[in-house]
Amino acid sequence: MAETGNSGKGVTAGKLAITVQKRLSRAQEKVLQKLGKADETRDVVFEEMVANFNKQMGEGTKLQKDLKAYMTAVKTLHEASRRLQDCLADMYEPEWFGKEEMDAMVEEMIEKEMDNNLEDTDTLWLDFHQNITDNSMLSIDSYLAQFPEIKARIAKRDRKMVDFDSARHHFASLQKGKKKDEAKIAKPAALLEMAAPSWAQGLLSAHQVAQTNLSYNQAEEELGRSQKIFEELNVELQDQLPVLWDSRVGVYVNTFQSLASHQEKFHKEMSKLSQNLNDVMTKLEEQRHLNEEANHSQAASSPPTGSESNSSEYKLPPGFVYKVKAIHEYAATDGDELELNIGDTVLVLAFDNPDEQDDGWLMGVQESLWIRNKDISSKGVFPENFTQKL
Repeated sequence: MAETGNSGKGVTAGKLAITVQKRLSRAQEKVLQKLGKADETRDVVFEEMVANFNKQMGEGTKLQKDLKAYMTAVKTLHEASRRLQDCLADMYEPEWFGKEEMDAMVEEMIEKEMDNNLEDTDTLWLDFHQNITDNSMLSIDSYLAQFPEIKARIAKRDRKMVDFDSARHHFASLQKGKKKDEAKIAKPAALLEMAAPSWAQGLLSAHQVAQTNLSYNQAEEELGRSQKIFEELNVELQDQLPVLWDSRVGVYVNTFQSLASHQEKFHKEMSKLSQNLNDVMTKLEEQRHLNEEANHSQAASSPPTGSESNSSEYKLPPGFVYKVKAIHEYAATDGDELELNIGDTVLVLAFDNPDEQDDGWLMGVQESLWIRNKDISSKGVFPENFTQKL
């Protein structure tokens, strides 16, 4: 067991040493390339593909982010709309329309219609949000899911290209060294060779040649292996990147067509519900007018009180035309003008000389003053648009 454990540690240490050696070799190769002491493998077409890939990934990521923000806004607007609808439902009170049986039946119908309208509105919002998630958001997520793996393979391809360049330069340097070593071996000038017996000199020369050939062959094998790995990755990416680049148009079309379709459907259905809500408000307004008319009819059929009888029996001033009620306050700015307070009733009088009447101005006297004093000397002019005809 101990031997197995030590063996595992040895394998791990060996892999670590190889990894560190590769990183050092790549770093050294990059430095030499930056200093111009080693040539670098360049592929302008592939570099353009990588630039398009980065652009495509950035645009897709931004679209995903903005689509998520849109969905968040839809959810927020849904919640705000629901709170507004709930507020309307809470404020609606049946007693606003009286206690008559017919009124109660109408109110019950309106309440039921409003409840259904709120439920339909909530369902529309939920369906709209879910449709965007299923048809647009998931499509973008699936589209972007392929980018990390391709990005990692591009980075691996770049590393293997550096390994290939390093192996290529190492093999080239050995080719030059081999020629020099062969020239040295041909001349037995080394001290070791001179001191060795004549029968051993050939063995030494053969050993040196074998060592040189071994290093050369190993470098050649490493070059072939590095070139094969690099070219396989390079070919795969050259096939894949253009296809991915062309796919972006279809993804954008499907995403925004789906979004536009669901928006159109949502707003079309929502407009119907909005019209229903408007109809409900119209019914409420009509009911209010019906109640007001009923109250006026009831008041007209009831016997007048003493004060009302007295006020209707007083003698009207000469030149009386009709009555108006002040709906705005007016402060007199001249001695011949009549000051008005909201709610004042004014008896409109005809001008003694019609030519003296200015457009938009009336002549009149306060009804209360006339009833009390029967004197029109307190009459004055006032703006017609500050009053309402009774």
